Amino acid sequence: PDKLPLDQDNDLLIINDQLTPAVGTVTNLTGRVLNASGSPVKDATIEIWQCDANAVYLHTADSRRKGTQRDANFQGFGRFTTNSEGEYRFRTIKPVPYPGRPAPHIHVKVKRGDRELLTTQIFVRGHEGNASDGVLSSARDLVDRELLMADFKPLPDSKIGECACQFDIVLGRTPDESDLRRERS
Repeated sequence: PDKLPLDQDNDLLIINDQLTPAVGTVTNLTGRVLNASGSPVKDATIEIWQCDANAVYLHTADSRRKGTQRDANFQGFGRFTTNSEGEYRFRTIKPVPYPGRPAPHIHVKVKRGDRELLTTQIFVRGHEGNASDGVLSSARDLVDRELLMADFKPLPDSKIGECACQFDIVLGRTPDESDLRRERS
């Protein structure tokens, strides 16, 4: 977003205390942030952003695109701090493709303190648009591309067609406390 919304919590379907939810397939996005040795990363901030079900981002330029109507009930951006097990959770919609990006995806940024550790995207495994998406194709190694894929599985007991996506994020290097102290000084 070029301007962050006032509501930046981890539920992108409901803005503040409004009653009308966003349009789209409700998705429970969960996972863990781990360091290179597999230990959980506590107090990492996860930010996600994505377009709405109408393929419009929370961005003034996108909202002015001819023929687009942004879902005013979709937050478009959310933030969550990991717990002691490195876990995070969001309630959002299943991503959709948009003009110029045939592969549906969710943008993800991981921060700790004031330091940005990783920016990446989560792609829908098996979507036909993946084969022609320029950004996804830039991950030339098949293994690297596979690490960006996630399953969006229907929840069997959901009466509204919700799905779940579990996506763990492994950081190559996590700053230790001395790194964070140096940043603050």
